[in-house]
Amino acid sequence: MRALATLMGILAPVTAWAATGVREDASGLFVWIFLGFCALIVVAQVVPALLLMTGMVKGVVSVVKEELTTAKAKN
Repeated sequence: MRALATLMGILAPVTAWAATGVREDASGLFVWIFLGFCALIVVAQVVPALLLMTGMVKGVVSVVKEELTTAKAKN
């Protein structure tokens, strides 16, 4: 029984290797339209996020510059 289990464990991956070959992609026009629409949604979400992040960085930098100028004026 142990020998049979060992043999099955060795031969199971061999059948997966035997199935190699060229895979034909049968994606039609509608699949590509759907993927393009998904990409459009992702881009539409990324652009406002980038604009928001740059605005936040500009706000933080301006606050830091303002604090530096007021600190220099006090000295």
